[in-house]
Amino acid sequence: MSEPSAPDRFHEDKAAYAVRGAEKPDLEAGVAAIRNVLKTLPARPGVYRMHDARGDVLYVGKARALRNRVTNYTQVARLSRRLQRMVAQTRTMTIVTTGSEAEALLLEAQLIKRYRPAYNVLLRDDKSFPFILLRADHAFPRIQKHRGARRAKGDYYGPFASAGSVGRTLNALQKLFLLRSCTDSFFSNRSRPCLLYQIRRCSAPCVGRIDEAAYADLVGDAKAFLGGKSTEVQKKLGAAMQAASDAMDFELAAIFRDRLRALTFIQGSQAINAEGIGDGDIFALASKAGVICIQAFFIRGGQNWGHRSFFPAHTQDVPEADVLASFLVQFYEEVPPPRTLFLDRDLPEAALLAEALGERAGARVTIAVPKRGERVRLIRQAHRNAEEALDRHLAESTTQGKILRDMADLFGLDGPPDRIEVYDNSHIQGTNAIGGMIVAGPEGFRKNSYRKFNIKRAETVPGDDFAMMREVLERRFARAKSEDPDRDGGDWPDLVLIDGGKGQLNAVKAVLEEMGIEDVPLVGVAKGPDRNAGRETFHLPDGREISLPHNSPVLFYLQRLRDEAHRFAIGVHRSKRAKQIGASPLDEIPGIGPARKKALLMHFGTARAVRAASLEDLGRAPGVSGTMAQAIYDHFNAR
Repeated sequence: MSEPSAPDRFHEDKAAYAVRGAEKPDLEAGVAAIRNVLKTLPARPGVYRMHDARGDVLYVGKARALRNRVTNYTQVARLSRRLQRMVAQTRTMTIVTTGSEAEALLLEAQLIKRYRPAYNVLLRDDKSFPFILLRADHAFPRIQKHRGARRAKGDYYGPFASAGSVGRTLNALQKLFLLRSCTDSFFSNRSRPCLLYQIRRCSAPCVGRIDEAAYADLVGDAKAFLGGKSTEVQKKLGAAMQAASDAMDFELAAIFRDRLRALTFIQGSQAINAEGIGDGDIFALASKAGVICIQAFFIRGGQNWGHRSFFPAHTQDVPEADVLASFLVQFYEEVPPPRTLFLDRDLPEAALLAEALGERAGARVTIAVPKRGERVRLIRQAHRNAEEALDRHLAESTTQGKILRDMADLFGLDGPPDRIEVYDNSHIQGTNAIGGMIVAGPEGFRKNSYRKFNIKRAETVPGDDFAMMREVLERRFARAKSEDPDRDGGDWPDLVLIDGGKGQLNAVKAVLEEMGIEDVPLVGVAKGPDRNAGRETFHLPDGREISLPHNSPVLFYLQRLRDEAHRFAIGVHRSKRAKQIGASPLDEIPGIGPARKKALLMHFGTARAVRAASLEDLGRAPGVSGTMAQAIYDHFNAR
């Protein structure tokens, strides 16, 4: 197995820690593999990975002293049943030493996120959180929503719990501070104010309606507000409104009045009163029926920027405090830690966690468990939200479980499906053809497992839905057979739904039979007469056709799956089509990047004019050297 290199500050021991063992779980073989590692294991801080016979990661752990920690796994009688199962599957180990236990804790979180081991507590929700970005790379900074890596220069404010919460805040901030939200290219090409100026959500710096100094003043107010100084901004706006009123400039006074209303909206939309907290996150845990919910409130600048519920996986037989600790270190792998974390319970290694998060934040992080005062009320409110979210989750899971059981009975499955794959195609008269695969399970849609397939084989006739479906399924299951031939990785479907009738189903059935796969359940979902929802026909490989009552919960669920596959396929197709529309002949020339492409188009006007230009004209274009001009000329005039 090829292991990825650790970060530069870590040292991976080069000793061979591999011991070949049996394929099946064998407790004695697992203990023997671990004891072989102990022979050369140092008593230093670090991280260990336990692998099964195929090299898949079973568990990632950290230790203050690796030798002492790993020795515990050889004392089988003291281990829980869960850990005994893990040891029985262990055949190899990988050891990475670190400079401190805090560094080991951070590396452990990185590796858990990368490998998602079966015996670690996992943060299921891996979606990135939205931020507000106030850019600093322009004379008139832009305010915008941001997700992902924070590469752009500027100030980031967040995280916000959802796109909806950041959208509402951005909308109010535009009314309050009149900052531009347009792109730089849109900004530089304006000759008159856009609609946002007309509805008083932008100060129109693009056409000189505000000078740089006055705009910088608005930016300063926005930073003060987002930094928690909303009272100062409120006083300033109130004084400006009064001054305009005293000067009989009632139109200007009305503008300040509207901005004050926007400020009041933001202050009044807080779900909890977080005054006095500054920057901090609140976490509370609730558990019931073997399921754990962790509720998080995000407080920045004394303002509540939303809350979200999390349901971590692999929590059976794990103490609740350990679940919360593991959740926190994974959660702050992507989100910058605030100054203070407020928890509803003590953690066994709170000081170590605070030290590790402080290293990540570049500042001191404090972990507090409030015992009295206003903050206890906030913890209780978070805990009540966690219990309510857990009750809703369990109710939905119960309903979902019944639907899956009924669906298993309907289609003759061995049991409720854990992984359902749905396939659909999208194209316009055969152009930009793609295939889409979505995945769903008992917990809902698994969007990180969605896949798109560009239809690219020469033998696939454009517009032939049967041929497209054959190509998609052949590629998908050829990869599955190659990567997981034993079907124990969880990536083989328990049910495959095909958007289409008997023809599409038979095409897929033939492909799988040719590959020697005859035990994957297939169902074709054909639209009803006049393509009416509610009158679908379900085709089975044995020739049976099933229709369900229009009010059947199973029918509603299958429609949701089919509609999601359709939405995903159309979205991917439109994206591909848009890229093709924006393509240019200049893209095919080696050495022509976005900057030179823009310079050529600005100089000549169109790609056609570049194609027709002489060598001398090409050499006069800005940023085009003689060598590059010759390359462009040769590209378009090659015989």
